[in-house]
Amino acid sequence: MYFTTDQQTLNDLSIFGKSGSNSIFSLFNQTETRGGADRLSDMFRYPLADHEAINERSIIIAYCADHRITLPFKKGLFDIIDQYLENTDERSRLSERESTVSGKLKELIATDPHVKRVEDGIMAVRQFFADLEHFVTDLFSVAAAEEQGRTFLMARSESFRSLLQDEDFANFRREKSGKSLPYRSIALYDSLLRFKKRDLIRTCLAVIYEFDAYISVAKVARQHNFCHPYAMPVAQGEVILEDVYHPYVKDAIRNSLRIDPQSNIIFLTGANMAGKSTLMKSLGIAMYLAHMGFPVPAKNMSFSVREGIYTSINLPDNLGQGMSHFYAEVLRIKKVSRELGQNKNLFIIIDELFRGTNVKDAYEATVALTSAFASKPNCMFMMSTHIMEAGDTLRGICSNINFVYLPTKMDGNQPVYTYRLEQGITADRHGMIIVRNEGILDILNKKNVKDKV
Repeated sequence: MYFTTDQQTLNDLSIFGKSGSNSIFSLFNQTETRGGADRLSDMFRYPLADHEAINERSIIIAYCADHRITLPFKKGLFDIIDQYLENTDERSRLSERESTVSGKLKELIATDPHVKRVEDGIMAVRQFFADLEHFVTDLFSVAAAEEQGRTFLMARSESFRSLLQDEDFANFRREKSGKSLPYRSIALYDSLLRFKKRDLIRTCLAVIYEFDAYISVAKVARQHNFCHPYAMPVAQGEVILEDVYHPYVKDAIRNSLRIDPQSNIIFLTGANMAGKSTLMKSLGIAMYLAHMGFPVPAKNMSFSVREGIYTSINLPDNLGQGMSHFYAEVLRIKKVSRELGQNKNLFIIIDELFRGTNVKDAYEATVALTSAFASKPNCMFMMSTHIMEAGDTLRGICSNINFVYLPTKMDGNQPVYTYRLEQGITADRHGMIIVRNEGILDILNKKNVKDKV
């Protein structure tokens, strides 16, 4: 079973974001190696859809966070190793059978640039071996053997043991770091590392990069006090979130939500600026991170695994193609409907359905589509609207909808937003109050008077 999503969803939730902008990936990326950053990116691009795999990754990350696991390797070491191992052209292999005269000449004259690069790569690998031995010792001495996280890490670390126990490396490991090597040794070790045992070294590097990604995520979880979610099989059909919030909103108000088969649709109402979009993004981010096995900005979370997430929050129009915002909404709902038609267990978030058309059409479309969504009990939905009449109608025809709203309190003529969920359908309408408070009509009236003069 694979987890599916699309670029619109990634954009809506700012999973990667634009260059220089806040993104969920940048929040978690405290990796120390390029390979670790690449592995982290892969985890973001390919969430998991198996509850056991999700829980295993979550346990590893929690273990790294609890025991403050760190990488002992020097920065820049892996760049040298990667560059060294990349060149597998046989023509670059150093000859092990140099004549005595040639060998002496190489020791007397300046070192050949290629030989020097090879030697630098060899010594970087030698340093990696030394640091790896310390890492393995420290990694498995921090806690009792029965801890699940330790067990999972040990299983991933078998390649380390194979590398460190391989007899072919015995002489190589005895070489002192920083000591210059004679040409013949360089040639022998180059053949061993870059050609004979390259795949084994690469395998170990890949595991180190995976650990780098885990440790980076664990740091963020510890810094922000994120929770480690628990994944349940698809069939249970539940999501339980306690005190979820958006990780980039300062002093964010936290909300709790529950979705189950008896109320698999959350129907959210609220006035403009009440916080609907932010709440929906918070839920979407939490669900996306949870399917990666990553910590979530919440106090607690358990969830039934979904096969994909699709959102419709920040849809752009495309005037160059003659596409209005309303038509962009129609095409987006068509895309989501096709995914729903494949009988997948999906999580769908739709913000302000059909805001690009008139109120009458938006009302009718909201009622019709929400009713159709209600016939998909294997999926979960969160929808928002400021057309409260649609909620009143749906309340009478659908029994599996949970109606919630974000209230607005009035302090004189000033709306005050609580950002805290309540049960029911709101009747708040404060658009004209905001217009008047900004003095727009006064500005226009003053201009009209001036024009007459």
